[in-house]
Amino acid sequence: MKISGKYKVREMAGQHVVIIQGKNGEDMTRIISLNESSLFLWNRMSGRDFETEDVADALVSEYGIDRDTALRDARAWCDKLRECRLLAE
Repeated sequence: MKISGKYKVREMAGQHVVIIQGKNGEDMTRIISLNESSLFLWNRMSGRDFETEDVADALVSEYGIDRDTALRDARAWCDKLRECRLLAE
């Protein structure tokens, strides 16, 4: 999987967000706020293909958490990106 290159993180009012513009006449803009660990993962995984295991490895390396917790959190993060349609798979 890969984070879609059409989305960029912006800083607004001290928060890091991804803005998804409505298209094809939709009158809806979505803003997705990234917490510190999500921003870390976004920056680490942007511009490259990655698997859930790569995300878990990054979490273990950066935060020193156990592998099972890292895999659970990595799956949740990837699932949320997929749900928000931020991945180009």
